Amino acid sequence: MKHRIVVLGAGYAGAYVAGNLARRLSPADIEITVVNAEPDFVERLRLHQLAAGQQIEAPKLADVFAGTGIRLRLARVTAVDPERQVVAIADADGGGELGYDTLVYALGSHVADCGVPGVAEHAFHVTARPAALRLRERLDSLVKRGQGGRVLVVGDGLTGIETATEFAESRPSLSVALIARGELGARLSAGARSHLRQACDRLGITVLEHTSVEAVEASRVLCADGAALASDATVWTAGFAVNPIAAASGLEVTENGQIVVDDTMRSVSHPNVYAAGDSAYAIGDNGRPLPMSCASAGSTGRQATDAIVARLTGRKIAKSKLDYPGNHISLGRRDGILQMVNDEAQAKPKYLGGRKAARIKSGILQISLWGISHPTFGLPKRKRRLATTPDVSAVKALA
Repeated sequence: MKHRIVVLGAGYAGAYVAGNLARRLSPADIEITVVNAEPDFVERLRLHQLAAGQQIEAPKLADVFAGTGIRLRLARVTAVDPERQVVAIADADGGGELGYDTLVYALGSHVADCGVPGVAEHAFHVTARPAALRLRERLDSLVKRGQGGRVLVVGDGLTGIETATEFAESRPSLSVALIARGELGARLSAGARSHLRQACDRLGITVLEHTSVEAVEASRVLCADGAALASDATVWTAGFAVNPIAAASGLEVTENGQIVVDDTMRSVSHPNVYAAGDSAYAIGDNGRPLPMSCASAGSTGRQATDAIVARLTGRKIAKSKLDYPGNHISLGRRDGILQMVNDEAQAKPKYLGGRKAARIKSGILQISLWGISHPTFGLPKRKRRLATTPDVSAVKALA
C-alpha cells in the first residue's frame, strides 16, 4: 500500500513541499494529495500590487501540478484529527474525509483584527486574492468619482509600507496616509529609515507616527488620542493570525495557534505531522522564532521536505539553514530597500536602496514564482505519473 502524504495549502510553503516530494520520492511508493480552497496559486507578496490596479500572475494549480502525479483537491479544510489521521474537507458537493500517513500543514496566515472593533466589518486587507480584488474595486470607484479619495493604511510593517507606497504611486489622485504605532521603519537601519521617509515624501504619503487605532468605522478611524481620521478606504495591515484549525485539532500549538515543531519541522506532539510556513512555530539558528514571511516559508518547507524524504527512505536527515537574512521592501515599482539583519535579528548599518533594490526584489519574486510554477524542476518524463486534474467528485465517495 502506498504511503499517503496530504499537504494542506498550496501557498509558497505547501506548493514547494508537494512539488519537491514528488520529485524526490518514487511514485511507486507514495501518493501526494494537495488540498487548497482556490484553483489558482496566489502570489501573496504581490497582492498589494493587484489591489493597486496592476495585473499579477495567477497560475492554475492544475497546470502547476500537471505531469507530477500530485493529486489536487479543491476544497476547504474544516478540521484535522491527528488521532484518527484524517482531514475533514468541504466543497461544493458537501464534504468528506481524507486519510493520511504523513500530513504537511501549510495553511498559512490571514489578517488579524487585533481585537480592534470594526476591523472585520469596515476595513479592507491584502492577505487574500478576493480581498485584494474587493479593495481594487473600491479604489477604482474612488478614482472614477473624480474627487480623489482618502485612503488610510493602518500598520507600518512591511505589508503596510509596501501597500501605502504602491497605492500612492499607482493612483496619484488618491490621498494616502500611513498610520504607524511607533516610529516609521523602526526596525530598519538609520539610513534605510531616512530612505523610507524620503520615499513617502516623494510620493505624497502622510505619515502619522506614534498613533494607535482604537476603532474602525465605515468612514473614519478613531485613534487613542481622541483624533477621528476621515477615510474612504481603510486598509488593515496591523497584524496576522494563523488558521485556528491546528489549535482545535489537539496538536501542540503556541498561544497564537502556530504548530510547535522540532528542528526538522515535525510536530512535537504528533510525529506524522509536519508544519511549514506561517503555520509553524520554528526556532531559527539564532535561537529566535522565525517570522511569518516568504523567506521562512522557503526554509521551513525545505527542511520539512528533507525530513520527510529521509524518514521514508531510511536516510539521514539533512539539516537546512534556518535563518532570516533580512527584508526586501518595495516602495512602488521603481524604488525599494534591501535591509540585511544580524544574528540577533537587528538591522545592519548598511542597506541598499533605490532602483537596484527594486530590481532585486522583482527578481526574487520572479524566481519564487518560477519555482512554484515548476515544482519538480523538470522531473524526467520516465519518472512522471499521468497528469491529474482537480478531483472534487471523489469527496463524495469518502463521505
